[in-house]
Amino acid sequence: MSPHATLLFVSPRFLFPVDSGGKIRTTQVLRGMKGGRFRIKLMSPATPELAARHHADLAGVCDEFESWPAPADGWRGTLNRAWHLFDELPMPVRVDRSEAAAAAVARALAARPDVVVFDFLHAAVLAPARLDTPSVIFTHNVEAQIFARHLEVARSIGMRAIWRNQLRKMRAYEGQTLARFDAVVAVSEEDRRLFERDYGVRGAHVIPTGVDLDFFGHTAPVRDSEVVFCGSMDWLANQGAMRYFMDEVWPAIVTRVPEATMTVVGRAPPAALVAEARRRGLRWRFTGFVDDVRPIVGGAAVSVVPLQVGGGTRLKVFESMAMGPVVVSTTIGVEGLPVRSGVNCIVADDAKAMADAVVALLADREGRLAMSRAARRFVEEECGHVVAARSFENACIGALGRGRGR
Repeated sequence: MSPHATLLFVSPRFLFPVDSGGKIRTTQVLRGMKGGRFRIKLMSPATPELAARHHADLAGVCDEFESWPAPADGWRGTLNRAWHLFDELPMPVRVDRSEAAAAAVARALAARPDVVVFDFLHAAVLAPARLDTPSVIFTHNVEAQIFARHLEVARSIGMRAIWRNQLRKMRAYEGQTLARFDAVVAVSEEDRRLFERDYGVRGAHVIPTGVDLDFFGHTAPVRDSEVVFCGSMDWLANQGAMRYFMDEVWPAIVTRVPEATMTVVGRAPPAALVAEARRRGLRWRFTGFVDDVRPIVGGAAVSVVPLQVGGGTRLKVFESMAMGPVVVSTTIGVEGLPVRSGVNCIVADDAKAMADAVVALLADREGRLAMSRAARRFVEEECGHVVAARSFENACIGALGRGRGR
C-alpha cells in the first residue's frame, strides 16, 4: 500500500469540543492514525466560524477538513426531529440526512480516496446508493440494542409505542447498512457477537477502547464524601440513569452518610432534573459542559454508572478508572468490559446493593485506595489509545484489500 493512501472520514457530528464518548473515541483514533499509513480527510457539519475556532484541534486529527452546513438547532431542530418520527428511517438516522451533506460526500468520493470511513451507523445515510470505494463503518454501539432497552424501561403506553416503532425501523436499517460495507468495526466483543447473531455479520473487527493515559493521570480518591457521575446529559440513557440514582439510590446513601455530595459532570443537564434536585434540597451539583473533567473527577471517592440502558463501550468508565475514583456500576454500565467486580470496580444491579457499595467505599479509605490503584493498573495494561488507533488502521487496510478484490 502506498504510504500516501488517502482516507476519507465522514462524521455526522463536528468533533469539537470533545464532549461525548463517541467524540472522544473518534478523536483518539484519528489522532493516533495521523502521520501513519493514511493521509486523512475529515468531513463533518460545521460553520466556518466553528471550524476556524478549532483549527488547531482539527490539525491534530486530520490533514484536511471539509464541512457542510450544520443542521437546524433550537425550536426548528426540535420540530424537525418530531416530524421525522413518521419517516421510514429511524429518527436519529433521518435527522442526519441532508442533501447538502450527501452532495459533499459524493464529491469527495468522486476524487477517488483509497478508503472511506463512515463514523457511527447514522453517517451511512450520507453514502451513495452504490459504494465503489473500499469502505468501513465505525459502529460505536449496537443501535437496535439501545432502542430495545428504551422500550423495556418505557413506562407510558405512548412512549412504548414510539420505541417499538423506532426499534422496528432501526433493526431494519442497521442490518441493511452493515451489509453494505467491506469492513465493520465494533468497539467490544459483545457488539461483534450481536452483529453476527442478529445480522449475520462475519469478521467484524473489534478495536480496544483507548484512554489517553498521559492526559488522564491518577489522583488518589481522598475526597471522602464525594460521588460523581460523568457523561453527556443530553443523552436519554444518562438522564434515565440520574433519575434512577436520585429516586432509588441516593436516599439510602444520605441516610447513612448525610455529608455525601453528588456532582453530575456533563453537558446540557435537563432543567427538570436540576430543579428536582434543588426542590428536594439535595447536595447535588450539575456542572454542565466543562473544558476539563480531571479536577472534578480526580480525587472524588466514587464514580457511579447507574445505567439502565446503554450500548457499545462505556469510555467514561475507563477514564474514571484511570483518574482514581472507584467505579460502582450496574452490569449494563460495564457490559462488554473486561473488568472484575470486587477487584477494580464494584458491580451492583439493584438500588440497595448500589447504595451499600457506595456507603462502604465512602467509609473505607484504605480499601478505596487499593481498588483505585488496581483499576489504574488495569487501564494501563488494557486500554492505551495508541493501540486502539493502530487496530483501527489495520481494519482500514483490510477493507482496502477486500474492496479492491470486490
